[in-house]
Amino acid sequence: MNEERARFENAREEFVSQWGIMGAQWGINRTMAQIHALLMTASNVMSTDEVMAALEISRGNAHTNLKDLVGWGLIRIVTKKGERKEFFEAEKEVWEIFRRVARERKRREIDPALETLRNCKAATENMESTEGKAFHDQMGQLEDFVSFASKMGDRVASMQHGKAIKLAMKIFG
Repeated sequence: MNEERARFENAREEFVSQWGIMGAQWGINRTMAQIHALLMTASNVMSTDEVMAALEISRGNAHTNLKDLVGWGLIRIVTKKGERKEFFEAEKEVWEIFRRVARERKRREIDPALETLRNCKAATENMESTEGKAFHDQMGQLEDFVSFASKMGDRVASMQHGKAIKLAMKIFG
């Protein structure tokens, strides 16, 4: 292996490892994030066997996480003429990756939390006790905040990349 190839492989390995760590902090399991990083930095589509070999993971682990990544819309299945195997490629456009992760996290985490807040608020409607009233008010405030944050997240994720950057510059600049 020539020196440039070795440097590339080392840098890629470091990125894949770090992306796995970051993914775990974002609510995605480490292996799923590592597979995403591997495919995102691949110059060609990869088969399940190639993913398994590159990351030294089992077929079951690779299959489950590839299926989940397809479900999140972060990778897609590619078929090659004359091949029975499935191949995978990742979305590489960073803003689109952000949008898809934001949409999926909202669906999996924010929407259920908002429903719970609404249910708890409704269950304590018209309570007379000080504790019941305080709880009801707290649920209302939390519902308002989570709902607002969710709408703002939807708004930012639906923007074109350039417009989102301009908005961020206005807010934080």
